[in-house]
Amino acid sequence: METMVATTERTITRTDAPMAETRHLAETARERAARYVFAGIRIALGWTFLWAFLDKVFGLGFATEAKNAWINGGSPTKGFLTFGAAGPFADFYQGIAGAAWADVLFMGGLAAIGVALLLGIGMRVAAVAGAVLYVMMWTVVLPPENNPFMDEHLLNAALLVGLALVNAGATLGLGTTWAKLPIVRRFPWLR
Repeated sequence: METMVATTERTITRTDAPMAETRHLAETARERAARYVFAGIRIALGWTFLWAFLDKVFGLGFATEAKNAWINGGSPTKGFLTFGAAGPFADFYQGIAGAAWADVLFMGGLAAIGVALLLGIGMRVAAVAGAVLYVMMWTVVLPPENNPFMDEHLLNAALLVGLALVNAGATLGLGTTWAKLPIVRRFPWLR
């Protein structure tokens, strides 16, 4: 008995090659569903980064109270890095807690990674930056509370890299349009 597989036609254009290469591929329903699942995960992770930024800037009362908001003079790195850091890197993190440069880098990273993931642009840069930020957050409290070494920070770091590898920005995002920009064609690592 033959199994019927639903397919749709799609065109793939490689924009990182000197001359654009176009192939027509049949996409199964499973592949199409996978693209949308990965796009949804990309958007969800993007929202977590952007939400952390917004909460710390405005003190929306979820992780940051209004009196500790960045716009009210609070430091997004001081409290947790001063009192929450534990393990082999505690001295390092306590040493940078509340430093203006650390606050700016942390907040800029949260905003840029969040926007890039939500829009599906700059996925390679966002994946690397997000993975580095997740690994750094993992190293703040070692060992993790519920496992000898593994927690959601490491899983999300790996997931971000995977999302960049499967080009998750092209579905429900601006990744395909972004890849056609002259600067991105010239410097493919910006994809």
